[in-house]
Amino acid sequence: MRIVLGVGGGIAAYKAASLLRLFTEAGHDVTVIPTDAATRFVGTATWEALSGHPVSNSVWDDVDRVNHVRLGHEAELIVVAPATADVLARAAAGLANDLLTGTLLMARGPVVMAPAMHTEMWQHAATRANVETLRARGVIVLEPASGRLTGSDSGPGRLPEPADIFAAALAATAVATGDAGPMTGKRVTISAGGTREALDPVRFLGNRSSGKQGMALAEAALAQGAHVTLILAHAEVPPPAGCDVVRVDSALQLRDAVLDALPTTDVLVMAAAVADFRPAEMVATKIKKTDDGADPVITLVRNPDVLREAVVARASLPGPLVIAGFAAETGDSSADPITHARAKLARKGCDLLVLNVVGADLVFGEDSNEVTILSADGSEAAPVRGSKRVVADAVMEHVARLIAH
Repeated sequence: MRIVLGVGGGIAAYKAASLLRLFTEAGHDVTVIPTDAATRFVGTATWEALSGHPVSNSVWDDVDRVNHVRLGHEAELIVVAPATADVLARAAAGLANDLLTGTLLMARGPVVMAPAMHTEMWQHAATRANVETLRARGVIVLEPASGRLTGSDSGPGRLPEPADIFAAALAATAVATGDAGPMTGKRVTISAGGTREALDPVRFLGNRSSGKQGMALAEAALAQGAHVTLILAHAEVPPPAGCDVVRVDSALQLRDAVLDALPTTDVLVMAAAVADFRPAEMVATKIKKTDDGADPVITLVRNPDVLREAVVARASLPGPLVIAGFAAETGDSSADPITHARAKLARKGCDLLVLNVVGADLVFGEDSNEVTILSADGSEAAPVRGSKRVVADAVMEHVARLIAH
């Protein structure tokens, strides 16, 4: 595949060398177009050595070949990494003041941009507007990772790992060519992570969810060609590159995000660990110990059953919607976990229910999982054991079969 790799002028430009190596080792023919600022971080000799092609960022080189037209027409994929705030702004405005932006205007194939910048720049209203403009035009703008940035600060704005950009770029190409898999063109919404229910400004009720299984589900859906929206509560791991991310904190916020997504989604997978209860009220000031030694009394109220509400709301939607839920269960004196899960499947009314047997040392935070997939059609329960990605692939295969029917 012929790929153009655009490199913006940020410190993360050095990571683009690893991305270039991934593309070339996979057999792709890559032409690198760094911005002038990018060559201050990584010289053209590096790009030429790794790509096997001469490198230029000027429209005045090889004028007889009209490079921005030729490269834009020949490229089957354009990836910009890092996509700085400046590159995003110029691309959104349709400027063509260097070889990279001129090539972007001539692009016929998919375009993937991997942003990298300081958190304040990423969160600035101008950058957010530019991102929305590009996405509305069909450009895939990945979510940046969170972590340590150039200085001592940290937060969202870190370049996604080269392997994640590589996977997202190839998935975008597969979708564009119709070769991605059984969920090509489908919109999948996945909730992930654990909700937090505020007690006061500094304390909350939470749970042990790491978000790893939800992230694996997003990766599996992307690999099958789906457009993925991740409704993300608190998680220990970053979201995979290539999905749209909606951040939430509490169960009520998650409920609103899920219901808002339903009219435009084909599949809903509820993998988030949603708190069953929340404090009846959040105290405006920190709850303090009292001199008399009295213990505070916290009244809890039920949170909405988001999965059940989604199933009820499905009846009013014009198109089909597959809904899968997760159930974290323990056995008790009345029944074993699978019996509890079957009862929950019937009560919730969803199409699939994925049973996790949980405990202090089971499932939460681990890299592997053991589940049982239960279907509303009464088919035999399907046990799955392995990494969380193996489990995610199995769940998505079940979802894909339901879509096909």
